[in-house]
Amino acid sequence: MIAEAIEASKALVKAVPLLGGSTSTADYKSALELIDYLFEHDDENPLIEFLSAKIESYERQHADFAPFNQAVENLPRGVEALRQLMKDYGLKQSELREEIGGKSLVSQILSGKRSLTVEHIRALAVRFNVPTSLFID
Repeated sequence: MIAEAIEASKALVKAVPLLGGSTSTADYKSALELIDYLFEHDDENPLIEFLSAKIESYERQHADFAPFNQAVENLPRGVEALRQLMKDYGLKQSELREEIGGKSLVSQILSGKRSLTVEHIRALAVRFNVPTSLFID
């Protein structure tokens, strides 16, 4: 069993070099194509978790992503981050219904009369693909 696992992992790294720590842009792009395929055709494949982690690591460390990563780090926190994201995406208050609720609730949050809840923060993080910590003051 151990020998089979070792051979299988070697074969997998040969097929998907990013899993073995490759820093090649071509290998990164191939991994993106593979994960897209898996999401579309085999969304419960355990390879998705491994690829996701390696892709995230590549994007955190590769120089091509440094400006984007820096911009995300420099985003304002909490409600200010929400305001900025709304501006960046050209969103109106009514377009956050699924993440926060009605336009009046969004307005109260933006004006500081109400606070973002944990559920709001999680939903916003998913929508904008940012860490939840971005919305915590």
